[in-house]
Amino acid sequence: MADPASSHAPKPDGATGVLVLADGTVLWGRGFGAVGTEVGEVCFNTSMTGYQEVMTDPSYAAQIVTFTFPHIGNVGVNEEDLESKVDSAVGCIVRQDVTLASNFRSRGEFDNWLRDHGKIGLAGVDTRALTRRIRVKGAPNAVIAHDPHGNFDIPALVKRAQDWPGLEGMDLAKRVSRQIQEGWEGSVWTLGQGYGRSPRDARPHVVAIDYGAKDNIFRNLVKAGARVTVVPAETTLEKILELAPDGVFLSNGPGDPAATGRYAVPVIKELLERDVPIFGICLGHQMLGLAAGAKTAKMFQGHRGANHPVKRLADDYVEITSMNHGFAVDGDTLPDTVEQTHVSLFDGTNCGISIKGKKAFGVQYHPEASPGPQDSFYLFQKFVGMLK
Repeated sequence: MADPASSHAPKPDGATGVLVLADGTVLWGRGFGAVGTEVGEVCFNTSMTGYQEVMTDPSYAAQIVTFTFPHIGNVGVNEEDLESKVDSAVGCIVRQDVTLASNFRSRGEFDNWLRDHGKIGLAGVDTRALTRRIRVKGAPNAVIAHDPHGNFDIPALVKRAQDWPGLEGMDLAKRVSRQIQEGWEGSVWTLGQGYGRSPRDARPHVVAIDYGAKDNIFRNLVKAGARVTVVPAETTLEKILELAPDGVFLSNGPGDPAATGRYAVPVIKELLERDVPIFGICLGHQMLGLAAGAKTAKMFQGHRGANHPVKRLADDYVEITSMNHGFAVDGDTLPDTVEQTHVSLFDGTNCGISIKGKKAFGVQYHPEASPGPQDSFYLFQKFVGMLK
C-alpha cells in the first residue's frame, strides 16, 4: 500500500478502487459496495462497534468515513440498526476486506448493503497512516471511486476534489431533514422484543426539530417519558407554538452550524424569550450556543468515535461518550449568560452549555449512543423532568 504522503502513486495490479485527495495524494485499494465516484470530506471514526449506525447517521452527510477498527462488516447488517433513511456518509474506507457476516442478528452482507444504498467502499488502505495524516494535516476533501475494471481518470478526480467547496459554509440540514411533521411512536430496542411502542398515557409533549436526527434520540426521549412530535428543520416559530410543546428538542445534523443558523437561530431565540425548555444535541447544541450569543468554528480534525471522555464541570464526573462533529462551540466566545457545563478531556473543547435563568441546555456529544456507551442517558431524564 502506498504511503499517503506520496502523491500520484502508481496503480498496483488488481486495484479497483481509489481515494484521491485534493492535494493530489492517491491511495489505491479494492473497491466494494456501490460502483461510481463520490466527493466529500475524509474523516476517521474510532468506534469498535456500530458501523451500520455510523453509516446511516445523517451527521455524516457529505463525508467519507475511515474506520480505524479493522473488522468492519463482520456482523453483517439488519434493518433494526438503521439510524435514518436519508442522506448520510457517501462512502467508507477500511483496512481489511469485508468478510462474510457472522452474527445471529444479521440479515445481509455489508458489501451488498452499501451497493444497494449507493455508498462506495474502499478496502486495502493503510487506515492508520491515513488517520495520522488527518491528525497532522486536518480533514481533507477527496473523491472516492470504485470501478470493477480499474479505469480511473486521476487528473479529473483530483480536479473534482479541488473544486468541491468543503463543509465550511455548507447548510446540509435542509437536505437530510424530514420534510413533513411526524408523530413519533417507537421506543428503545431490547433483545428478543425489538423496538417498543410509545405508551398512550398522558406525557409531556416534546417538539423535536429535525436537522438530521438519529432515530435513537427520539426513542430515548420516549423512554425518558415524553410524547414526541418531529418537525422539519425549517419549521417556523408559529407552527411550533401551534403544537403546544412542553419543551423543544434540537437534533444533531451535518454541515456548518453558522449556515444552518441563518434560519434556525431566530426561531430558537424566540423560544428562549418565551422560556420554553430546550435541549440540544450536537448540531442542536451548536444552534443553542449561537442563539445565546456564542460563535462556532470548524475543527481541525473533529471528534468521531464512541470512546471520548468528557468532564462534567459541576462535580468533575467523567462520562465516556459517543461523538460525531467537525464543528464546535467556541468556549472563549460564551457570553456571561451562558455556563460551560462539559469539556472534552482530549482537547479541552466545549462539550456542554446551560443558559442561565432558562431551562435550556445542550451537549456536543450523543447521549443516545447507537453506537456507544450509555453513560449519559440521564440527560434525557433531566430534560423530560423539567417538563413535568
